[in-house]
Amino acid sequence: MSMTNFLLERHVAVLAFPFTSHPGLLLELVRRLAAAAPDTTFSFYSTAKSNDSLFSTSNTDNIKPFPIWDGVPDGYVFSGNIEDNVNLFLEAGREEFKGAMRKAEGEIGRRIGCVMTDAFLWFSSNIAEEMGVPWVPLWVGGACSLSVHYYTDLIRNTIGIHEVAGRENELLKFLPGFSELRLGDLPDGVLFGNLESPFSIMLHKMGQALPKAAAVLLNSFEELDPELIKDLNSKFRKVLNVGPFSLMSSSSSSNVDEYGCIPWLDEHKADSVAYIGFGTMLKPSPIELVALAEALEASGTAFLWSLGEESKEHLPEGFLKRTSEQGKTVPWAPQVQVLAHGSTGVYITHCGWGSVMESIAAGMPMIGRPFFADNHINAWMVENVWKIGVRVEGGVFTRSGTMRALELVLSNEKGKKFKDQIGHLRELALKAVEPKGSSSENFKTLLDIVTGHNL
Repeated sequence: MSMTNFLLERHVAVLAFPFTSHPGLLLELVRRLAAAAPDTTFSFYSTAKSNDSLFSTSNTDNIKPFPIWDGVPDGYVFSGNIEDNVNLFLEAGREEFKGAMRKAEGEIGRRIGCVMTDAFLWFSSNIAEEMGVPWVPLWVGGACSLSVHYYTDLIRNTIGIHEVAGRENELLKFLPGFSELRLGDLPDGVLFGNLESPFSIMLHKMGQALPKAAAVLLNSFEELDPELIKDLNSKFRKVLNVGPFSLMSSSSSSNVDEYGCIPWLDEHKADSVAYIGFGTMLKPSPIELVALAEALEASGTAFLWSLGEESKEHLPEGFLKRTSEQGKTVPWAPQVQVLAHGSTGVYITHCGWGSVMESIAAGMPMIGRPFFADNHINAWMVENVWKIGVRVEGGVFTRSGTMRALELVLSNEKGKKFKDQIGHLRELALKAVEPKGSSSENFKTLLDIVTGHNL
């Protein structure tokens, strides 16, 4: 068979982790690849529920969704913990993916030549190995959390996994790529939490499997964490930063503004509004919601708050009425547009990686209130390494601590330093996504790997 025919018959299997924003981010990258390689077919595997939401609007001719079982037995009673869903899925996942991939090869009539996955699905490295094809995982977090998961054994052996309680403020100084890191900011499942949970085991096994990948992909840009990337490149075959996704995507969904956020922002002074959004998964406790609301009202800060209806009932009585001139609450906001708006002066966030990237891409300083997973290490980087924002005092919203953070970022001399520093990172991000920029060049390398050009 000629090389030309081989390339025309390329088939890439894409295995998603069907929870939170993970499948959407993976599909966003696959859509970019599919547009650049129209003769390559991408079969995309996720649960029926996940695929229904992802493929409801626009389908791409060369991306074919395939449903897999979510692992939930008939009549199963959930405890209310999201890890239930994850654990059941992981238990069934490997065989489910393998069966669906065999089916897709038959339907499409092309043998799978590359397995691209969410990095969480560590077992897909074995699937790719059995098939004799490259494995290309996407880590949807940053280089900082990826590095920690890779070095989990080093951290556990050096610090010890017993009696770590009360040592959260100790500084860890032996990790390559970090000058120092607060112990309490390590991602969940490395030293703290249930280290025997399926989720912790999954992250540990992922860290051990990644050196087998043809390339490890990141929603970031090389210039943000040069020391970390340099070290990871010495441990993995290839690390390809192909972001920030918010600057490289042509998605139009972020332009929808059904609640009139942008016209409302248009009426405000430059850098005066606090935008508050914690993603779809996270909700501060009722006590913290009250503290945050009281801080906004007492400080007189203009605010745009993306807030679910179920959280509104916990706000102080009469708050929405009293602040109707000062603020606006909406069930959903076009975050990328809001962060890029000239009136927005600070982003109050949980420090999820996608939100941090969008903030850097928009040049928007942050006030962080981390909750779980990689939120804490991202908040450490924001405050202590990149110096583009602050974490709320004590890591939780209090009225006085939140007011101090707002004062620091919005009206203090230090606030100007945050703005200047994140403006500098934004320039680096914009350069990275230019035609000859590092992320654009890395995307071309990725395209060569998945389409077989580099074979």
